[in-house]
This record gives sequence, structure tokens and C-alpha cells, in this order.
Amino acid sequence: MKHVSVGWFEIPVENMERAMAFYEAVFDCKLDRHKMGPVDMAWFPWDESKMGAGGSLIKAEGYYKPSTEGTKIYFSSEDANIELGRIEKANGKIIRPKTEISPDIGFMALFHDSEGNEIALHSRK
Repeated sequence: MKHVSVGWFEIPVENMERAMAFYEAVFDCKLDRHKMGPVDMAWFPWDESKMGAGGSLIKAEGYYKPSTEGTKIYFSSEDANIELGRIEKANGKIIRPKTEISPDIGFMALFHDSEGNEIALHSRK
């Protein structure tokens, strides 16, 4: 059977400065902003040698719209409570606190970002 994996993700934003401030505060990282004509992107730090897909925030009028419906992106975390502790201070909203999925899978949590997207966290502990 062929293996299929995610190679890239994009999170729609209305206000790039506000969204960058939110994600940089929640994940304690620095995003790398790239403006390409009418498309404005801010890339998350990513190490191709590690597990997971790279991705970005994106603002492209008429093509992307923040949403609480549709595809759900799960960010990996050492412990979801770390990021959850930063969500509301960064003007987001916790929708579901850290909740055990199962002992062998770990935990998940849901939040709304500064732009109105529903995003998830996953951690083993």
C-alpha cells in the first residue's frame, strides 16, 4: 500500500501582523514573512529532517478565508498545556482543554486563533 503524507499546510488570515503575533506568542517561535505580489505568507520554522509537515499563515484576498469548519490542523506539542497556557494571553480562545484521546495516542486540545480558525494541538503527555 502506498504511503500518503501531508507535505504543506496553509492557515488563512485576515490580518498578518495580528496572526503572526498570535502564533509567535503561542508557539514561542519566529515566523519568516514572505510577500509575493498579492500573496502574503509567514512560514513556520520547520526542520525537514524531523517528522511533520511545514506550513504557513497566508493572506491572499479572494482565495483564503479563516474558518472554524472544514479541515483541522493539529500542531504537535511536547505537552498541549504549554501552548494552551499562552492562547488567551495572545487573544485566542480555548474551545476544548487538553483531553485524553486514549493512553496509546495521547491528548488533544482545540482553540480558535486570532483570525477565527479552529486549530488543534496533539501531545503524547
